[in-house]
Amino acid sequence: MEDLKKVLGTYSRAFLASVLTLAISGVTDPKALLAAGLASVLPPILRWIDPKDTEYGKK
Repeated sequence: MEDLKKVLGTYSRAFLASVLTLAISGVTDPKALLAAGLASVLPPILRWIDPKDTEYGKK
């Protein structure tokens, strides 16, 4: 359960950081904001899938 909290926290931070950055810069298109948010969670997902990742890779 703790690993899940770590992963979800990472996803949330990455998503919010990219969406807020675009919103602050004036982008208001919901599709663009959602696309940026989803693209930003790909690296943490790839880390989670990687069994060699010692922080929260698949065990």
